[in-house]
Amino acid sequence: MILYIHGFGSSGEASKAKALRYFCHQKQIRFIAPSLPSIPDLAIKTLSELIESYQENEPVSLIGSSLGGYYALYLSDKYNLKAALINPAVNAPETLHQALGHGINYYDNSSYEWNESHLDMLVNYEIEEPEEETILLLLQKGDEVLDYEEACDALPNAQTILEEGGNHSFEGIERHFETIVAFLNAE
Repeated sequence: MILYIHGFGSSGEASKAKALRYFCHQKQIRFIAPSLPSIPDLAIKTLSELIESYQENEPVSLIGSSLGGYYALYLSDKYNLKAALINPAVNAPETLHQALGHGINYYDNSSYEWNESHLDMLVNYEIEEPEEETILLLLQKGDEVLDYEEACDALPNAQTILEEGGNHSFEGIERHFETIVAFLNAE
């Protein structure tokens, strides 16, 4: 089972989630991409409950993008799971400080409030010494939202795919689906 964790202001119906869902369906890999609340504590609670319920019957692995990568790093550590992190927000409390105020969800244009208490919640999910052998890091240097070097510095011993160019969405991520699934041992 692969659990996909979307990024800030996104949803389980975003383009990466849809592409992964289709790929996993073709490979007969169980896949779930829930749309998460914008409140970090609620998102982590939801993800934890999903992991715990699925783990009773099958192995679970994680794919997280941007803020979802931050959550995946925490959950990977908490539950000893393998995780693929796509342009992760490894310093989410600092990075998302710039998002304070009203936000718009990219999927349905609904609005939400992002405030200091949400940043404080994110601090609770920082991992000081991640188990880097459980992490596959996918980065593009052209990420216009996050500095890829922060992820390289935070996870220097993780298996890493680092590409020139690209963007925050990770252009051409489909090229790496086979590698991701193989790393996660999801087949």
